[in-house]
Amino acid sequence: MLCGLFINGPYAVITTAVSNDLGTHKSLKDDTKAKATVGAIIDGIGSLGAACGPLITGWVSDEFGWDQAFFVLMTSCFLASLSLTRLLIKEVRYLYNRVSGRWRKYRKLPDC
Repeated sequence: MLCGLFINGPYAVITTAVSNDLGTHKSLKDDTKAKATVGAIIDGIGSLGAACGPLITGWVSDEFGWDQAFFVLMTSCFLASLSLTRLLIKEVRYLYNRVSGRWRKYRKLPDC
């Protein structure tokens, strides 16, 4: 149960965050079909990865050993994290600007 929580939890958060980010893009304004298509594509690619991941891991472990299988898993996790770096930077900047704006408001300091 704990492994499922740590695997499916981040997957759900990532797919929701990316779908929400792409769904709020200017080009999709009020087009609900386009938003649904974006969500379905992201979910489908995640499901494809979930289906192919064990196959690749099994093949690598049989051919090259478990050390290499774990190296492949670590590499794929790193690449997935790297692909989300841009979104993370955007969210951190948004939160920083939001918090620093409140701090200036309460302290009544001039804007720099």
